[in-house]
Amino acid sequence: MSNAIEKISGVLFDMDGVLIDSNTVIERAWIEAGALYGVKVTDSDIVNHIHGQPGPHTIKALFGHLPVDDQKKVQAYIIHAENTADYDPIPGVAQLILALSAAKIRVGIVTSGWREKIDRIMDMLQIKDCISVIVERDDVSRGKPFPDPYILGAKRLMLPPNKTLVFEDSISGVTSAVEAGAYCVGIGETILIKHGAKTAIANFLEVKVNKQDNGDYSISLDRDHEVFIEN
Repeated sequence: MSNAIEKISGVLFDMDGVLIDSNTVIERAWIEAGALYGVKVTDSDIVNHIHGQPGPHTIKALFGHLPVDDQKKVQAYIIHAENTADYDPIPGVAQLILALSAAKIRVGIVTSGWREKIDRIMDMLQIKDCISVIVERDDVSRGKPFPDPYILGAKRLMLPPNKTLVFEDSISGVTSAVEAGAYCVGIGETILIKHGAKTAIANFLEVKVNKQDNGDYSISLDRDHEVFIEN
């Protein structure tokens, strides 16, 4: 384990790519919407304007030249596609959230998604009773990569941001968490470490909540990283 002792009091999860494997669905929906309106959505667009970004940002960046009515139709297309798609959970995430809740560790969701989808995913994972706070796309005027979402998430947990552990899968999300002052763990590519994540893991299967001899808890993230719970 890392020699540095990191202490946190709450855990915040992004939703898409962290709770659920939704990246393929999201990418396909935006590419299809683009094809309907003559917009070619590139790999660069996906990285810079889709993953981790709220829908209004993506529409302004990629479809801002279209009439407003067409922009509204694009948004409706995306919402319908995401609300009706079937998703697989990221392995181990539901079990981790249940373990955190059992240990009385406060848990929240901070996402660029909307409440209808959030509620659906919480029901699917059977974690609704474990979630203390939610920050959704309409709760902040500046979304990720600005720090505002994670500052608000920490505030709703009644914690300073530097006492929160954040799980994020996108560059914009990691940037948001790090700029807020959180201890951020990347889900997926190791490139997230270059953007401030302390480490990157493929999924949650090896993440464990451990009870110490003194009754306190820690969370082991991988072989080299562990955070301790400070209540």
